[in-house]
Amino acid sequence: MASAVLLVSLLLISCLAAICHGATFSSLQKTLVVTASPKNGQDLKAGEDSITLTWSFNTSFPARTDSAYRTVQVKLCYAPISQQDRAWRKTEDNLVKDKTCQHKIVEKPYGPSNNNFTWTVQRDVPTGTYFVRAYAYNSEEEEVAYGQTTDTRKTTNLFQVEAISGRHVSLDIASICFSAFAVVSLFGFFLLEKRRTNNSQKK
Repeated sequence: MASAVLLVSLLLISCLAAICHGATFSSLQKTLVVTASPKNGQDLKAGEDSITLTWSFNTSFPARTDSAYRTVQVKLCYAPISQQDRAWRKTEDNLVKDKTCQHKIVEKPYGPSNNNFTWTVQRDVPTGTYFVRAYAYNSEEEEVAYGQTTDTRKTTNLFQVEAISGRHVSLDIASICFSAFAVVSLFGFFLLEKRRTNNSQKK
C-alpha cells in the first residue's frame, strides 16, 4: 500500500513539474514564416475544402538560429472570437495548458525552406474562426520557435470553417428506403397471417 501511494505521489510530482517547467509561448522566437491559402474572411466547409500551407525559416534572423530545430508541427488554431466563453479553448502562456491550437494538421522533419502541405479540413473540425500556427521542436520535443498566419493580436488573415451538419442526402435516402422496406414487409406479413387464418378457419 505504501509503495502504491509513493508511486502515485511521484507521478503527480512529475506531472506538476512538467506543467511548471513547460515552455511558455512568450519565450518563443517568431522565426518561422507561415502562409495559408484561404483569404481573409473566406469560408471553408469541413470535410470538403482544403488548405495549402507553406512554412520556412525567416532569413532575417542570424544564421544557425534554427540549429536546434528538429521537427515542425503545423496546427489549426482558434481565433479569439471563437474562444469567447469557451474555457476549453482558452489561451495560456504555458504551452502545456494552452488550448488555442487543438487541431494538428501535419508534423514533418524541420527544413529551413520549401516546406508545403495541402490539408483537407477534417470532418470533426467545429464551426469557428481560425488561423494557422507552426511550432518548431528541438530534439527533446520542446517548443523552441513558432510562426503563424496572423498578427500578434490574432486579428488578421482569419478564415471560417463551417462544420458538417450531421445530415447527408445519401443517409436520408437510405433512411427512406429502409422505412419503405419496413412498411412493405409489415404489410406482406399482415397479408400472409391473414391468409393463414382464413385457411385454418376453412379447415
